[in-house]
Amino acid sequence: MARSTRMLIVAAIVLTAAGLATFVGMAFLRSNPPTIDFAANHKAGQAVDIRLQTVGSYGHYPHPTWVTYMTQAPDGKWVHTTLWDLPAHTRINVTIDQYDSGSPLRNQQIGQVEGTIGGYMTLNGKKVKVLDSYAGNGVGHTFSVPTLGINVPLYGNSSSATLCAVAPCSATSSKYPHNTIKFSFMTPGVGQYPWQCFVPCAAGFLYGNSGPMQTIGYMDGFLKVVNT
Repeated sequence: MARSTRMLIVAAIVLTAAGLATFVGMAFLRSNPPTIDFAANHKAGQAVDIRLQTVGSYGHYPHPTWVTYMTQAPDGKWVHTTLWDLPAHTRINVTIDQYDSGSPLRNQQIGQVEGTIGGYMTLNGKKVKVLDSYAGNGVGHTFSVPTLGINVPLYGNSSSATLCAVAPCSATSSKYPHNTIKFSFMTPGVGQYPWQCFVPCAAGFLYGNSGPMQTIGYMDGFLKVVNT
């Protein structure tokens, strides 16, 4: 084979690889969930309210059976994302409507409420500092920000109940049971802070891990803290 022919083949392979890499990169960027901006037009001293929900199955493409978080945007629409922009040094009031079932924890430490203002959460209006996962319906998920020392266990619903299986679920409907968890925390200085669920809840994956447990937009995300 002539040298010029070999060079043309090598060049074609390199160009093909570069094109494939670009295609994969663009596909990855397009597949990223959107970021909800809670910092826009924020006034100093004003708290930010965030409402979330946890659902046992997303009910939509591309992973309809995956467990997921949902976030309500400031305009009231529910968005499938776990990426938020938050103002620095600000009180964040979180409400989570928990629609999934629960089970005993493998690590009882994550049944402890930590890092919230006052050191507690409210569960359906009642102050709670620790959940005994062997009592009642157990724990379905957690909202945990390890770098900020925040951990909030989310009490489960009975597995024998008819659970909401298509997100978003309606908090005003009595059709599907849910628990409402509320807590507050203070954002630190500017930075990116990962958050996640620590309850292995990925049905169909080894030991309940992988899948939604490792995917942004489902059971983990980022708090991007910015100056306003």
